[in-house]
Amino acid sequence: MAYLKLYREELRHNFQFLDELFKKNGIKWGITTKLFCGNKAFLNEVIDLGVGEVHDSRVSNLKVIKEIDPDTVTIYIKPPPKDIVRDVVKYADISLNTELATLHDLSEEAERQNKVHKVIIMIEMGDLREGVMRDDLINFYEKVFRLPGIEVVGLGTNLNCLHGVMPDGDKLIQLALYKQIIELRFKKEIPLVSGGTTVTIPLLLKNQLPTGINHFRVGEALFFGKNLFSDGVIEGMSDRVLELFTQIIELSEKPKVPMGELGVNPQGETTEISEEDYGKTSYRAIIDIGVLDIQPNYLIPVDDNITITDASSDMLVLDVGSNPKGYKVGDMIRFKLKYMGALGLMSSDYIEKKVAD
Repeated sequence: MAYLKLYREELRHNFQFLDELFKKNGIKWGITTKLFCGNKAFLNEVIDLGVGEVHDSRVSNLKVIKEIDPDTVTIYIKPPPKDIVRDVVKYADISLNTELATLHDLSEEAERQNKVHKVIIMIEMGDLREGVMRDDLINFYEKVFRLPGIEVVGLGTNLNCLHGVMPDGDKLIQLALYKQIIELRFKKEIPLVSGGTTVTIPLLLKNQLPTGINHFRVGEALFFGKNLFSDGVIEGMSDRVLELFTQIIELSEKPKVPMGELGVNPQGETTEISEEDYGKTSYRAIIDIGVLDIQPNYLIPVDDNITITDASSDMLVLDVGSNPKGYKVGDMIRFKLKYMGALGLMSSDYIEKKVAD
């Protein structure tokens, strides 16, 4: 049976790298755990790191975090849907917001629960996902400051999450300046400028991050060591926190070219044939996962001799060439993962999750 393994020591190594980096630069940070889909064993590993602040986009996952450690600060990291406002106030210490109507609902619910709910207002800086338009910002904050039960603790932005707009010094300087403008205008202190995510880390490493940015929300760098500028691994970090183990269920030498009239497969694709493959054979291994669990382009074979041929719903075919490693039925094949692939595996009930030292 296929399973996903989290290596505890690799996770701790990446955490220590990031924690030292942020502390050296006077930056608060928290771990974004939406990748783990509420898996209690994996979330326990995150809490044990001692970060003290966890971010997630599912309130049910924040509930699990509070069950593990009620003292961990929880942040709900997307504008809350109206029908879960009650649970957001109950399980999230802070939420990211962009809509006045939702903030009114949070205000009323916070008063019902006899709480002060903290909020970070997200600002649109070009990627065109969530965020208040900059021309509306002063008017927006003026109305939010009047709401009972609501404490504004920061402003922030998301970049690279939808259209791939990359952070740069100019955008982040603007973000930090908005904090100063709002503080001067309303005589209020706003402690956090949450402009940092995995994509912003390379700027920090190059000493190109404006000093006003003092809060990061990090997931992909922690779990994959990812440098989103170079599409490589951040020097000094590990890309082996998570690995997928799959089992060979068939292994045969077969023709490289399918035989018969080709139509459209169940994924709506037509196979393209390379003329140089006619008459050739290779060993093809079938493993026990498919597109139900993960898209093949999110898998990175640990063995460089392996190439991914294609997948159906429950099986994935590998080309192992002349089989120089001598693979046989029952052997396990390991893969490193891209973020979206790991997310699919975490949400699959068919993939076992394990923790290892």
